[in-house]
Amino acid sequence: MSATAENQADLSNIQLSSPETLIDPWETYRRLRDEAPVFRAEDLGLTIVTRYDLIMEVLKDPTTYSNASPFVAQVQIQSMLAAPPDILEELMALQADRVPQANTLLTADPPVHGRYRSQISGLFSAGRVKKMQPYVDQIVAEAIDGFIDEDGPVDFAQRFAFPVPLRIIADRLGIPPEDRDFFSEEATAMASLLRMKASPPDEMLRRAKQNKKFEKFLIALVDKRRGDPKDDLCSALGAARLEDEDRTFNDGEIWSILTQFLVAGHETTTSTFGFAMELLCKNPEIQDRIRGDEKLIRNFVEEALRLEAPVQGLPRLVTRDTELCGVPLKKGETLMLRYGAGNRDERQFPNPDEVDLDRPHPGAHLSFGSGTHHCPGAPLSRQELNRGILAILERMENFRLSSAHPAPKPEPSLILRNLPELWIEFDRRSVS
Repeated sequence: MSATAENQADLSNIQLSSPETLIDPWETYRRLRDEAPVFRAEDLGLTIVTRYDLIMEVLKDPTTYSNASPFVAQVQIQSMLAAPPDILEELMALQADRVPQANTLLTADPPVHGRYRSQISGLFSAGRVKKMQPYVDQIVAEAIDGFIDEDGPVDFAQRFAFPVPLRIIADRLGIPPEDRDFFSEEATAMASLLRMKASPPDEMLRRAKQNKKFEKFLIALVDKRRGDPKDDLCSALGAARLEDEDRTFNDGEIWSILTQFLVAGHETTTSTFGFAMELLCKNPEIQDRIRGDEKLIRNFVEEALRLEAPVQGLPRLVTRDTELCGVPLKKGETLMLRYGAGNRDERQFPNPDEVDLDRPHPGAHLSFGSGTHHCPGAPLSRQELNRGILAILERMENFRLSSAHPAPKPEPSLILRNLPELWIEFDRRSVS
């Protein structure tokens, strides 16, 4: 059914930007898929696409639906303009001093996208990632060692889900050991900008200053690696060349790629670890079924990715007048593809709200994107998740949510979905 004017009126009470909907969007997504899968969300000024087949249609046509959408930047600028004059002046000065960020991977269309992707895809090839398994196992084991003998509840989000992916992406980037604390704090502040939450003006200014400091740090590190290369992403970016222009990447291209890999390599994996543990706590029968079975663990990880897409949605810019599912779209309009809605589309996934360890084609979800823009870091993320869940189940059992703490609640965010806290209890397993 197309989003007719009558349907739009019937759904006029839907507020996709409300914290309540962002925290628990599933019924809203279902209504939109059934009644208006291409829906004009007036509160956001966006056209929302919620059905799996329509999302795929858009993803397969980057000529009509461009990745180079200015939506995120526009929202951030609007937030700045709402600040008091004194803070706005500082924010504008910081913005003027920023490196102009280029459209590279996620924000570029073919053939430009391919020029950049070809330079970094080898760092995340299946063969290279496979060789990293002992290293990933070591990081996972050290994180578990840090809390397994403690009495009482543990915040799994802060003790495991957050630090494990952050340490691994820091290593892949080549962050020196002496800069790890700085890196952790600044990477967290940068990701918070993408949560697109309203923040007090002083907090907005603090994060903007951190972001500028982080930008200078990473660009300087890449420049240093040009003279002292290592086996890491910063060295690869320093050595990369655009042959058709006979030049290395400029600062805007470097900053663009690094920020995307920070979010893709850290925030999304952190999110899935948290929601996977919540699923284990709420579905104790799954724990025993998948323990020690690497194939079932892989299927479980894919189901966690599907059910709680860490990136709930991303924008696309309409480049020409067209229509989608019978809904007219104008050139310059912004679509928001809701991957979280498509992942629970019953037309594609029977019993979409349930964990199905025997689901055919478990990797058919949209959580890593699809086609040209399928996440190049997906093999590493999957390895972290699979090896992490395997080790957790080997060393612990009887996971349950802590009754001494509030039930876990996702952070209300239009794009990134995560659990900032996840207090659990467990029993240590006797490993013979």
